[in-house]
Amino acid sequence: MKVVKQRSTCPISTSLDVLGDRWTLLILRDMVFAGKSTYGEFLQSAEKIATNVLADRLAVLESQGLITKAVASDKKSKFIYRLTEKGVDTIPIIVALIQWGIKHCPTDVNPDLLEELQAGKEAVVEKYQRLAREKALV
Repeated sequence: MKVVKQRSTCPISTSLDVLGDRWTLLILRDMVFAGKSTYGEFLQSAEKIATNVLADRLAVLESQGLITKAVASDKKSKFIYRLTEKGVDTIPIIVALIQWGIKHCPTDVNPDLLEELQAGKEAVVEKYQRLAREKALV
């Protein structure tokens, strides 16, 4: 089990201890918005995460209770990753970061997601939390 060392008991600091590296939120983003659930799918992301880094981050996410890992039904050497309820609770954070990035950084956002966000952040959060929960039940 991967252990994350807490630097302090400040809620921002403890959250960053789990979510604050450059890859973790991108893995969660891919799970939520791209429907990725396997190691190979995560490797295909545009950011080109290294295999050792991906393996480490998936282990941290699992040890922290944000994702679960199960053997795929079609291939015993393949694992399927799903969000837990704790992982689903990161969706509002991810959506807020998307909104901040759209406003303050040059971005390439999915036009459908942009349209959804313009209609209302809360509806987007609810939609993707519902979809993630449905996937977790599969």
